[in-house]
Amino acid sequence: MIILESIYSHNDIVDGRDITFNIWDSPYCQDLSRETTLYEKRVQWADGFVLVYSICDRASFNAVTKLIQSIKATKDYLGMDKVPVVIVGNKKDLNHRRTVLSEEGRLLALTTACQFYEVTAAENYHSILMVFHGLIDRIRASKSSIKRPAGIKGIVKSMSAVFTRKRTDSL
Repeated sequence: MIILESIYSHNDIVDGRDITFNIWDSPYCQDLSRETTLYEKRVQWADGFVLVYSICDRASFNAVTKLIQSIKATKDYLGMDKVPVVIVGNKKDLNHRRTVLSEEGRLLALTTACQFYEVTAAENYHSILMVFHGLIDRIRASKSSIKRPAGIKGIVKSMSAVFTRKRTDSL
């Protein structure tokens, strides 16, 4: 089986800062156990995930559901607490062919602590930008909640603060 993957880069300005998105576009593989090491590397590489399904394709929605569980289990195994995931229902313009209800997407997002959008990639670039801006917000929130070890500089500052206090009780 040949799996075609692509990496795209896109620059955007978010909150006045230039942000580069490196997007690893990887097709879903039914048998994740076959490529466990490669899959774990993909999950480690990413700061966040945008998982897209077609609202006209129940199987793609089911695949996203499995991917969320797998990503969260892998990140948990690797010791990473919060996993920024955005679920996107695509092809909103094909509502007449819908097989996955909006409520199902919202419920999946709610039960898995993910963010949810329904978009039409073919008609509206703005909605896609909203998805990526939402992902950035989730990534920032997850990184700010991670407590990092103090490191040598933090320890030195703490120690010097203790030893440089003025002594008022001497004499």
